[in-house]
Amino acid sequence: MISYPSRKDLIQRVYDHKQEHIFAFWDRLSDAGKSALLDDAESIDFDLLTRLYTQAGQSTPVTMGFEPAPYIPIPSGAEELRRFDSARAAGAGVIRRGAVAAFVVAGGQGSRLGFDGPKGLFGVGSVSGKSLFQIHAEKILQSSKKYGTSIPWLIMTSRANHEDTVRYLASRRYFGLDERDVYIFPQSMIPSLDAGGRLILESPSAIFKNPDGHGGSLGALAESGTLAAMRERGIEIISYFQVDNPLVSIIDPVFIGFHEQGGADISSKGLMKAYPSEKIGVFVRFDDGTIGVVEYSDLPEHLQNLRDTDGRLRFCMGSIAIHLFSVDFLEKITGGSALSLPFHIARKKIMSHTASGPAEIEGFKFEKFVFDALPLTEKNIVLEIIREDEFAPVKNPSGVDSVESARELMTALFRRWLDGRGIPIPPRVKRLEISPLLALEAADVPPSIKVPDTENVYLE
Repeated sequence: MISYPSRKDLIQRVYDHKQEHIFAFWDRLSDAGKSALLDDAESIDFDLLTRLYTQAGQSTPVTMGFEPAPYIPIPSGAEELRRFDSARAAGAGVIRRGAVAAFVVAGGQGSRLGFDGPKGLFGVGSVSGKSLFQIHAEKILQSSKKYGTSIPWLIMTSRANHEDTVRYLASRRYFGLDERDVYIFPQSMIPSLDAGGRLILESPSAIFKNPDGHGGSLGALAESGTLAAMRERGIEIISYFQVDNPLVSIIDPVFIGFHEQGGADISSKGLMKAYPSEKIGVFVRFDDGTIGVVEYSDLPEHLQNLRDTDGRLRFCMGSIAIHLFSVDFLEKITGGSALSLPFHIARKKIMSHTASGPAEIEGFKFEKFVFDALPLTEKNIVLEIIREDEFAPVKNPSGVDSVESARELMTALFRRWLDGRGIPIPPRVKRLEISPLLALEAADVPPSIKVPDTENVYLE
């Protein structure tokens, strides 16, 4: 057994769990390297990994039956419009009393877009070239001004992009937000295991770990102390979204109002699937009455294509990872109670450091999905949105869900805003962008504004 001053108990724990192979390069390591490896091992929950490996070897359990989930549809009649107006008023009241925070999951890199850096730094503004982070920050800033309050911005990064994100936002002075209202913290990591249940070395002095999934964002809120800070500030609702959607309505009074009026623990936005095999999960109601999401890959083809008597898709309401979480509920599922998110297990190819150098091996990665929080409560709401108004993900370099498709959707949305306000748009205009600092929605656009007669128009 190896030895190291003051780390005897930890080393014994590694040997007790039959993971002593992580010390294969011990004699080659400097004191700093040995300390780093032991620090890595100190952070590992060996009992959890043992349970997960056992789970990986078991057959997939039979899931409950389910039917389409109920949802609040886009309003079409006078009565429904009054209901939405009531929700808007209620939500505005919640925002004004300083009870809402914004939470963006921003751990990804922009490599798929050909961009070297955190995805949040990627310039997506259709005319301005503003980064995703700047667009989100300005929406939060303008919402704070509009409702006369201070809205905290919570940002979850990853080990790969945390320092770059912190540096970028500080250098841009948080785009006008008060530094005290910005909380940046990294996502938690969990080790992977090889096919034999052994830890994998990333280097002689580091254990391979992967992010614990977007569901891990809820645990990271608590572990970083941010959730407790929100409680201290009087925050009751946290608005969760992903960094790559420039059209997201971050502080939406209608959504917040329905959440508040319904006494929901979790509320979610959904949209009509564009076609049966669209690769988004669908909202369902399980046999036990709880609401959840079934991944597109887990929805059998015959259910994907199933239609009702009117010819509409039966499983039609797609999940786009926009949620509201009550702080009370988040404290329950992250505070050591019996409620917690399950880990999902995926068999993957993983690069491992071996005696002969780097080698690709078969292994298991573990992650949590944020939508698994939904079935933990019976009090949740699904609100339908118009896809073109709120969803323009930037995931691919070209084609569907690309920067170009996002810019086209942005231009089209802002055109609709101006048309709705009766503001003429010269025929020459090809690209149009409205700064969040000018308007968060069509009703905010000043009716007196003039649109320049140029191809690219930026209104601020």
